Amino acid sequence: MLSVIWETEGLQTVGIVVLVFASIKLLHLLGLISFSEDSVEDELELSAVRHRPEGLEQLEAQTRFSRKELQILYRGFKNECPSGVVNEETFKDIYSQFFPQGDASTYAHFLFNAFDTDHNGSVSFEDFVMGLSILLRGTVQEKLNWAFNLYDINKDGYITKEEMLDIMKAIYDMMGKCTYPVLKEETPRQHVEVFFQKMDKNKDGVVTIDEFIDCCQNDENIMRSMHLFENVL
Repeated sequence: MLSVIWETEGLQTVGIVVLVFASIKLLHLLGLISFSEDSVEDELELSAVRHRPEGLEQLEAQTRFSRKELQILYRGFKNECPSGVVNEETFKDIYSQFFPQGDASTYAHFLFNAFDTDHNGSVSFEDFVMGLSILLRGTVQEKLNWAFNLYDINKDGYITKEEMLDIMKAIYDMMGKCTYPVLKEETPRQHVEVFFQKMDKNKDGVVTIDEFIDCCQNDENIMRSMHLFENVL
């Protein structure tokens, strides 16, 4: 399956978008999202954690999760992160366990930065559920905005060919070597060359968010990937 995706022209962006959503499924599989039916009202008093999240009502208004879903999410989050925040090393540990045959550290770094919206070096419960809400239940526009932010490594509002290549190499390092047949070392660069030219419509050497969204919205495979994990919760 992976070999088909990676070898198809233009589907490298699908690879990234799919992996973004797969990352959320990964957090579920590793226990960050628990489906315990126990009451967690008392847990939201948060006497034992250093970071105190916003009230449930505020998070319910800011996300597309119900109160009960937020309680379930918080139970899983607190079980894995008793301090109330996730640091980058935790992200890297999670991915190293799930992709033991590859090096997931760089991809985990990029994904962590995408969740760490205030760039303070940690992902709080609020950061987590806000991102999760977009990835699982946001509109196509919101999901593509989030994916663009993942690509835009230096957060200057543009995607360069180098940034796209860095993401592609990170994905290749994480799981490309586990595909069959094994991908050639130059494969990420070849894919980036093809798709960057497709996205950079005015040929100015950078991809704007409008160019990114327009290109993705006209790709049937990318649009299909937008709905992969909508029913995780």
